[in-house]
Amino acid sequence: MRIHFDQEAWKEQAVSLLFPRRCPVCGEIVVPRGELICPDCKNELSFVSGSLCLKCGKELLSEDGEYCQDCMRRRRTFDRGAALLNYNEVSARSIAQIKYKNKREYLDFYSQEMVRRLGKRMYRMQADALIPVPVHPDRKRTRGYNQAEELANRIGKRTGIPVCSHVLVRSKKTAPQKELTPEQRLKNLEQAFSVKEETLREFWPKLDSVILVDDIYTTGSTIEACARVLKRAGIRKVSFISICIGGDR
Repeated sequence: MRIHFDQEAWKEQAVSLLFPRRCPVCGEIVVPRGELICPDCKNELSFVSGSLCLKCGKELLSEDGEYCQDCMRRRRTFDRGAALLNYNEVSARSIAQIKYKNKREYLDFYSQEMVRRLGKRMYRMQADALIPVPVHPDRKRTRGYNQAEELANRIGKRTGIPVCSHVLVRSKKTAPQKELTPEQRLKNLEQAFSVKEETLREFWPKLDSVILVDDIYTTGSTIEACARVLKRAGIRKVSFISICIGGDR
């Protein structure tokens, strides 16, 4: 009798034995084996829920409101957004490990959970493609990857939505954003992004609606700057999804 081996399954099992998966929250080996996150650690994450901003998808302070404070104060070029987690100490620590410590495997859990929890909203965005928010080439060389691109590729595999990584480029280095006001952030980013016209023509006219993919949305300056560039290039609808999103204020 011939015994059939599933080579891919065998490879995955061999890799998991040699390199056990680490939890994106505690950083320890995931228990039980075969999961992407420790069950107790998953409970520590603050998933976005309740009444949400109709524009960016933030949790609202008031159940009677329709838009968060940021979206009421500032003009938004993007059409709609959605996020998986509230940005807090736990999620910030996990994202920092992905961005600066090469913990790309954590994106397996986040992409799976984003598709599971945000899938219906993504479907309603009717995207022709996912476009990861780019990093400057120097930063990508130093880091070795763009975490937004890694996330987009995983989501693309799970949803079947094509990923267009080279349409939007970051052509200018910008000063660190953390200490800037929202207005200063947007001004800082206005000239940082551009559309690669020859790459866009390869997909035209297929790109009518796109979803920007990023790891964190706080004030929305980065997504807003990207959306403005894409819409000026002729893309009609620009939405976004992110792992984390800041709170209403």
